[in-house]
Order: sequence, then structure tokens, then C-alpha cells
Amino acid sequence: MVTQERLKELFEYKDGDLYRKKDGKLARVKNNPKQRYERMTVDSRIYRVHRMIFLYHNGYLPNVLDHIDGNRKNNKIENLRIATQQQNCLNRIAHKNNRSGYKNVHWANGMNKWCVLINVGGKRKVIDYFEDIELAGLVAQEARNKFHGEFARH
Repeated sequence: MVTQERLKELFEYKDGDLYRKKDGKLARVKNNPKQRYERMTVDSRIYRVHRMIFLYHNGYLPNVLDHIDGNRKNNKIENLRIATQQQNCLNRIAHKNNRSGYKNVHWANGMNKWCVLINVGGKRKVIDYFEDIELAGLVAQEARNKFHGEFARH
């Protein structure tokens, strides 16, 4: 496992990127399109860039790191925070198959209304049902703020 000392020996951090000290080039490996995170090599091993930047600055690696703005390419240290896996999942955008246009809002056929459903402590919680989709969207946003705190993503 790479150490903070080794990273500082080999690389220089600048504006969300690590550059090799020996030639000044950006430290990256060619990304396979299926790779979700940018990667780099250190001593012949491949690592995710955002994890190396966190290690470079803090001297340790947590199990899960979250990109605050949700942009996996924004590896500025200010955009990285420690999270649990659950918190990291809360900070996602609405799913591609979302038909309501609002995160945490779906159509409840049985009620014939829009349902606000949110995860709280790993359990699904129905907030309420609404005839007006815009009101449901606002209630969902308030619920995310209340239950997800700093990890709420709108």
C-alpha cells in the first residue's frame, strides 16, 4: 500500500490533480470507458486518483470517500469528504428511469397520487401522498434536508 510520504516524494498536488515530479506530467492511466473514476499508477499499482489525493493531504485512507458535488472528475481536496456507504448513496442524482422529474417522488398507482419516499437509516419511509407533483417535489426536498443533512442532493 502506498503511503503519504511516497506520494509526496513522487507527485505534486495542484488544483485537484497530481503531477509527476520527474516530468511534470499529469498522473493518469488511460481510462477504460467503463471505469467510473479516474485512475493512476504508483509503483506499478493502479489506484483511484481521488483516493490518492485524499491520502496525499491527510495521511490515511477511509473506506469510503464522497465527491461533494457528485462530479467524479472534480478531485479537488475541498470536494472530497469521508462518508459511509449509505451517505455516499444519498448524494446521488435521481435515477435515469425517474419519471416524475423529482428525486424521491414516484407515482403510487394504488393511491392514484404522487408518493414521497425517502431512505432514513437504511429503511424506506413514506413521507406522504400528493395530488400536486410540484408540492411533492418540494416536500421531498425538505425531507432530504431533514433526514440526509449535508449529504442531501437535490
